[in-house]
Amino acid sequence: MRGINRRAFLRLSGGATIGLITTTAEAPADVKPSGKSSPALTLFLCGDVMTGRGVDQVLPHPSDPRLCERYMTSALGYLDLAEQANGPIPKPVDLAYIWGDALAELERARPDARIINLETSVTTSGDCAPKGVNYRMHPQNVGCLNAAKIDCCVLANNHVLDWGEAGLLETLDSLRRAQIKTAGAGRNGDEAAAPAIIEVADKGRVIVFSFGSPTSGIPPSWAAASRRPGINLLSDFSTRSARQIARQVGAVKGANDVVIASIHWGGNWGFEIPREQSRFARMMIDEAGVDIVHGHSSHHAKGIEVYRDRLILYGCGDFLNDYEGITGYEAYRDDLSLMYIAGFDPAHGRLEELEMTPLRIKNFRLNRASQHDARWLRDVLNREGRKLGTAVRLEADDRLRLGWGDGGAG
Repeated sequence: MRGINRRAFLRLSGGATIGLITTTAEAPADVKPSGKSSPALTLFLCGDVMTGRGVDQVLPHPSDPRLCERYMTSALGYLDLAEQANGPIPKPVDLAYIWGDALAELERARPDARIINLETSVTTSGDCAPKGVNYRMHPQNVGCLNAAKIDCCVLANNHVLDWGEAGLLETLDSLRRAQIKTAGAGRNGDEAAAPAIIEVADKGRVIVFSFGSPTSGIPPSWAAASRRPGINLLSDFSTRSARQIARQVGAVKGANDVVIASIHWGGNWGFEIPREQSRFARMMIDEAGVDIVHGHSSHHAKGIEVYRDRLILYGCGDFLNDYEGITGYEAYRDDLSLMYIAGFDPAHGRLEELEMTPLRIKNFRLNRASQHDARWLRDVLNREGRKLGTAVRLEADDRLRLGWGDGGAG
């Protein structure tokens, strides 16, 4: 099978393309790197984890490979493309295989909580939604998430209902059996809106709210209702929506609690941060008491902001996908991933440090990125972060460290 062009193939996923400017962007001298030695609370965050389709086919219990997509009728086609691009994958792989070098990084960092955006349905349902792209992982492969000791999957995204309401319900059941907390989807509106609460011994709690936005391609019909399963869908980025979140946060947040608002928003491609997203992120901090805005949907990392000592990740980029061999957006380097290891003062919700480990997706596995690729990510984050008051330094171990001015971008 010959490679297929992503510009045509992924058009159904939404997102506009803008021009890229290649720069060499060292950290500006007036932005000091962070560096407190031992933050009281450490979190692992990442972007989209897509364990369906091609990735599912190499795991021990692959799903029925049939798809309802216009450009690909079998998930095995994605495996074929990946192997043509980067060589054979020794399938079936074990459940830990896909995390690759990320496992050693997690062991080194020992985060108190591990939170991902799981962008796939975990189901055997055959009721594919007529949306053009459908991700599905077999429930017997859910152990791949346990292999990385994932604590919480946020689910308010545009793929969790790819295989219908039955697929969503089985996803919730599968994750519950695996003892993984969820947020952002449920059997009704109340359950979908409820946060996941992660108890961290002697340090407080991590409270995770998950929201989806139609701007990421989520069909409005996927919104949960009083008697309908679905996701926690934001209607807009208005002051009214921020105040509703404030009421939800106020009902559960206590001393030493760190609150995360995880939001699936915006298109897949392009570095521009819409003004409405920036305004809404700041409102959630100012009015809702949110400590971290965990944004995702873009297939590549976007600029980072620190506002009032709170972390705003506008777009974490894909963490794991099955896009190898699909052409059309190579300039964005969506094969490069970032592990975000963030240290916080839970008593005040303040960000103390942010370290990022660059990885590269190859053979459906996460591998430490080369120094060349780490420099590329540094340059992009510096180019985009300059507008937001942040900068990134490349350290001797090829990890990246965020620096920011007093109060963020102001």
